[in-house]
Amino acid sequence: MSTPAADLYRRHRFTADEYHRMGESGLFGEDDRVELIEGEIIEMTPIGSRHAGTVKRLLQRLSQAVGTRAIVAVQDPLALATRSEPEPDIALLRPRDDFYTTSHPGPADVLLLVEVAEASLRYDREVKIPLYARHGIPAVWLVDLAGRELTAYQQPAGDGYLQQHVITDLAAVALPGLSDLTVDLSGLF
Repeated sequence: MSTPAADLYRRHRFTADEYHRMGESGLFGEDDRVELIEGEIIEMTPIGSRHAGTVKRLLQRLSQAVGTRAIVAVQDPLALATRSEPEPDIALLRPRDDFYTTSHPGPADVLLLVEVAEASLRYDREVKIPLYARHGIPAVWLVDLAGRELTAYQQPAGDGYLQQHVITDLAAVALPGLSDLTVDLSGLF
């Protein structure tokens, strides 16, 4: 019986500390779009204008909706254990006096993560959303630009979410973790 190729070699998985040292040493260029996922350095797809515009629209509307009740972060690192540091498109974070200058936010700081997918839909669905579930992120929105759908994921369990549904009425979308607030996402697509 032959041995599967994956059993013939061992991958070196990086820690977040090693990943940061690589960045500080200049291994990555300033414009390199990479993130650390389960110890592997992943090149992210380039951001197209439709993706960028959608992120800006979400940023403006979420910021207006939450005011000072949450911090809205854009494409910032999220510390998940020692081997993952993804950069979700948008994160709604619990307020903190230092605005996360002393450390990146972790799972307990997150109210909602938003991933905008144009070329990255499969990666976001099959890699990032299960990663978020494994680390207990309470809520994720996946904005599928091609499919013109906003899918909400809630109640993490293992590698997935117990609740998953497409939001069809974008005029008053409830904000996870801020139950009395809604955001108008009309015209998102």
